[in-house]
Amino acid sequence: MSMLTPPGMGGQYRITGDKYPRMRRPRRRGRLAFAIVASVAALGLIGWGTLQLIDVFTGGGDRASASGSKACTTKASASHAAAAKALPQPGQITVNVFNATARTGLAKETADELKKRGFRIGTVGNATKEYDKKVKGTGILLGAKASLGTSLPVLGTQLADAERRADASRKDPAVDLVLGDRFKSLTSKAEADKALAALTAPTPSPSAGKNTKKSC
Repeated sequence: MSMLTPPGMGGQYRITGDKYPRMRRPRRRGRLAFAIVASVAALGLIGWGTLQLIDVFTGGGDRASASGSKACTTKASASHAAAAKALPQPGQITVNVFNATARTGLAKETADELKKRGFRIGTVGNATKEYDKKVKGTGILLGAKASLGTSLPVLGTQLADAERRADASRKDPAVDLVLGDRFKSLTSKAEADKALAALTAPTPSPSAGKNTKKSC
């Protein structure tokens, strides 16, 4: 065995040049780092799962449901508010009052009462030949086609039994109240105000809410 042979090599390796074999310990740092990363990831998953379980048992889902219900309520309120704003106020509606009966002074008397209730009054007089002595009910509310969803419902609160008609060829925004044979008086102011309030500020009924599928 040469003097340059490292001890313990058993003579299996012999140094013959100027390069020596380097004796290194096995590298274990890579395995150690991998083990640390894997442990941290496992702890993270365990912690996340624990939080999810806590959220389920403490009502986290209820909070989300409550938030969704609040959003639905807000949308419903906005929808009803928009519907209310689409209807004109009495002061924005011009009403022509015509008497189709044989009683005198009926149109003026009715027009004066409507004016007290905030409506604008246009023409007051006897009904045209088309309606004179031909209206058997309490009256007819007549207006342009667009008035069916705006002015006529508002005026209809003042005479609940009146028939509503639309004239497709009519462009005038004013509406007509033609008084018929069964007309005695307008709906009482208290009842008319109540009907008008319900019309301009509608609220969904509880039964409708139960049978209607939520869209949000």
